[in-house]
Amino acid sequence: MATWLYRLGRFAFRRRGLVALLWIVVLAAVGGATLSTSSTASTSISIPGTEAQQAAELMEERFPGSKTDGATARVVLQAPDGEQITAPEYQAAIGDVAAELAQGKQVQQVIDPFQGQTVSPDQTIAYIQVNYDASPLDLTDETRAALEDAAESAREAGLVAEIGGDALFTMPETGITEVIGVIVAAVVLLITFGSLVAAGLPLITALIGVGISVGIITVLTGVLELDSTTPILATMIGLAVGIDYALFIVSRYRAELAEGHEPLDAVGRATGTAGSAVVFAGLTVIIALACLFVVNIPILTKMGLAAAGAVVFAVLVALTLIPALIGFAGKRLLPRKQRNGDAQDAEQKPRAGTRWARFVLRHRLPVLVVSIAALGVIAIPATDLQLGLPDDGAKSTDSTQRRAYDLIAQGFGPGTNGPLIVLVDAQNSDDPQAAADATARALQGLDNVAIAMPATFNPAGDTAMLTVIPASAPSSAETETLVHDIRAEAGDIADATGANVLVTGQTAMGIDVSQKLDDALMPYLLLVVGLAFVLLMVVFRSILVPLKAALGFLLSVIGALGAVVAVFQWGWLADLFGVEQTGPVMSLMPIILVGLVFGLAMDYEVFLVTRMREAYVHGESAHEAIVTGFKHGARVVTAAALIMISVFAGFIGSDESMIKMIGFGLAIAVLFDAFVVRMTIVPAVLALLGKAAWWFPRPLDKFLPNVDVEGERLRHKLDDTEPAKKPEAAAHGS
Repeated sequence: MATWLYRLGRFAFRRRGLVALLWIVVLAAVGGATLSTSSTASTSISIPGTEAQQAAELMEERFPGSKTDGATARVVLQAPDGEQITAPEYQAAIGDVAAELAQGKQVQQVIDPFQGQTVSPDQTIAYIQVNYDASPLDLTDETRAALEDAAESAREAGLVAEIGGDALFTMPETGITEVIGVIVAAVVLLITFGSLVAAGLPLITALIGVGISVGIITVLTGVLELDSTTPILATMIGLAVGIDYALFIVSRYRAELAEGHEPLDAVGRATGTAGSAVVFAGLTVIIALACLFVVNIPILTKMGLAAAGAVVFAVLVALTLIPALIGFAGKRLLPRKQRNGDAQDAEQKPRAGTRWARFVLRHRLPVLVVSIAALGVIAIPATDLQLGLPDDGAKSTDSTQRRAYDLIAQGFGPGTNGPLIVLVDAQNSDDPQAAADATARALQGLDNVAIAMPATFNPAGDTAMLTVIPASAPSSAETETLVHDIRAEAGDIADATGANVLVTGQTAMGIDVSQKLDDALMPYLLLVVGLAFVLLMVVFRSILVPLKAALGFLLSVIGALGAVVAVFQWGWLADLFGVEQTGPVMSLMPIILVGLVFGLAMDYEVFLVTRMREAYVHGESAHEAIVTGFKHGARVVTAAALIMISVFAGFIGSDESMIKMIGFGLAIAVLFDAFVVRMTIVPAVLALLGKAAWWFPRPLDKFLPNVDVEGERLRHKLDDTEPAKKPEAAAHGS
């Protein structure tokens, strides 16, 4: 592979104008398609194989006209202090607001609180239920404006008015904090390279790769029914790996120049060696993201494949556009001092990475124990991990959705924000009414049930729907227990009446999602680690190095989960990170964290340990190889980690709780993995193992392909041909 990539790098260098033009044409074409597309993101979540999904599909079938994915809104109204909302003037005002809402173009149904019995027991709070015939993202600006105008009319009548539900949901937008993350990355690159040209090149190429991949995702959003979070996740991953991969190749190019190679040969060698590391690092990320299909949640599968596509473009850009742009920049990628011939003195000074590697080698056992113990302590909160899906209760207290959520809880009880829908499928029952009555009695007898509303039958009279209001909040453990209790009762009801009882609703869907993800986490982990283990064996020709890499990754993930639980669930340092409401960790978080962090962690593993392997293959002792690997790789890995942390941390400022949590989790995981695991535990373990680290059974060595990622065969080939070329070059020169 190294030889093929060497040729590719030289080709891109020589044909730099053509290569750069082709990428510009691709970017322009994708940009034009993006601007002309009208597709919108999907807000529906399908969870195959769960009871909540089965019940939702049955409800759409048996209750014609009911759209479970249609937008909803609650206009929550509160009377002034000391007054009641049932006063004649307020009743008249609320009637006018309901009538105003009913005139909306996309409105399917408006339920007046005095007709729908949605007035609080103390008669101070009421809400108007609004159902739409379009999904939240399909609502027009005119529809949302009409909703907000109706709330303003209520305020003019002297009432407090807030809007809950998903009707006001909009696509998350990039904020200033994400831009700050990119600026920090630029500063890190400038400090690392000491050259404005070298610092700008990785940023430019990463933005091109992200622009193309996100543009394609945007065009395909409507066709593939992609979630609104998908392009943000692709941007997050694409930026991070795009900058890192470019950083690896540019850094190696500069090192080859420092060794006296001409730019054409230096770019070929850099692409052949560092490019090989980029390919395999990219493959581990792609494997981790693509394997999300094992969870069997379509939204997660699509999210993973879209992010994997962003990584593919990052790799392609690094292998082709980077060498082409290097061709334009030439030796200007070097700091001014090195361009003036002072590189030798700079190279001979021991760097911080070299000093750190020697320190770890001298104190390998204490360093190893302290590092593992520190991550173990940070991971302790993960033992209390609780999963759930975010709702309006997780939004900022400044938002109208959160204020509406709090008013509902105050007036009607916390469970009103997350009602359960119990469906009684009585097609096989002799008496559907008796089956519905038996179900209602069973529900009333359960703990934590505040209200079980009377059954509503479908037109055919064979299916009943009951709404159950829990006494606890939607995200509480008590509500989850209630869902399990209802399902436990379903068996007895079926035996007695022949009716099938199913539970659905947003709260039940969240509980089922959490359970499904929890069940899939271990198979997913085994699949990803197993595939990557084989890949790393091919790269490193070792058994223990891939094993150490996988175990180190587990330490990083568990530590990161502990930090996420401490901040977002327990509330530690919540104000610092802008977390206004603590609660269960988002259900998708653990599996997304596992997938992304595993792939990203292997970036550092491949780049850092490949340099060690390269030194060992070329004759250095096991301990000397560790120092050499740190001499050439520590600064680059440190810069790459700081860039990733800054890019991910930029998303912590998002108003979307899911994006905020993912940004924090990835940033802290990269911090742990790069600086504690790869830069500390890895050299300590390799020092303890010595030569045994590079042991590889002979049968496996023959069976597995040798991809020459460290460029050994490439170097021998170049070393053999260079002496033969020198006399020829001299003859031409004379």
